[in-house]
Amino acid sequence: MGRIEETAAALQKRGYDVACFQTGEEAAAYLDRKIDGFTVGFGDSETMLTLRLYERLVRHNDVYDPMHPRDGLGFYGTARKCLTTEIFLTSVNGIAETGEMVNIDGTGNRVAGSLYGHRKVYFIVGQNKIEPTLEAAAARARNVAAPKNAARHHYKTPCAVREDHCYDCRSPQRICNAQVIYWRKMNHMDMEVILIHEDLGF
Repeated sequence: MGRIEETAAALQKRGYDVACFQTGEEAAAYLDRKIDGFTVGFGDSETMLTLRLYERLVRHNDVYDPMHPRDGLGFYGTARKCLTTEIFLTSVNGIAETGEMVNIDGTGNRVAGSLYGHRKVYFIVGQNKIEPTLEAAAARARNVAAPKNAARHHYKTPCAVREDHCYDCRSPQRICNAQVIYWRKMNHMDMEVILIHEDLGF
């Protein structure tokens, strides 16, 4: 059994639905079929940008994406709308082979949207996010994903400038203000993890 298959089995034991795909294109096509005629909210994700999920889903859904702010709403107004949609999509910064997932957030809209209030939440995760343990997944989130995400947004945090690891800085542009560990599927929530046999996102 490979890493993705082991991780999928561990996630299922923790209550999640899991779908595995060889390529990002296959995963994107699956989501395009499943999500049709809904209000949809996005959490910021390089993985989702790479898969062009906004361009796919906006054709037949009412999509709110802070990376594509609605006229008159801007980033924060659009992000608030994401919290009340039927469907919410995001990724994670790290996932353990034992089934725990980890996300770090600076504004809070991404982790808030992943926890409560939607008809269904999808987590879309490339194989590069998988680590052997929760501790390693948390370290990855802080020292790999966060610096790369900060650099992607052209922030001037120490981790983004040096692109190496977390400095626990006090920068006003700091993006690691909260860390969420998903021990198990949230109660009364429909949650599905999409695992992809490709390196995607940070």
